[in-house]
Amino acid sequence: MRIDKDLVAASATPLVLGILAEGELYGYAILKRVGELSGGRMSWNDGMLYPLLHRLERLGHVSSSWGVSESGRRRKHYAITAAGREALADRQAQWSVVVDALRSAWDGHAPTVAGAPA
Repeated sequence: MRIDKDLVAASATPLVLGILAEGELYGYAILKRVGELSGGRMSWNDGMLYPLLHRLERLGHVSSSWGVSESGRRRKHYAITAAGREALADRQAQWSVVVDALRSAWDGHAPTVAGAPA
């Protein structure tokens, strides 16, 4: 299944903030976690993640620090800030409204498969 880029963009900030609310991570681990949380149905790349992380850092929602991995490689770690937790709570409230509206709109309407009779 391909997820529309507009939906990916809309969900990116709350998803990354939610992942970082679990604990500090470096970029590749965030990408891996997106895949895990979506059951492999969402696959992000560096070009999607790092501009978002940089924007969240400029907004004060995320902080970063350099660390060293077990193999001795330098990695930039990202952590959610207090402002980021507030932004996450706000986004969660907004998404709850959206999800409730979608459920109400779709209630009783079974999803159709392309080409199959409705």
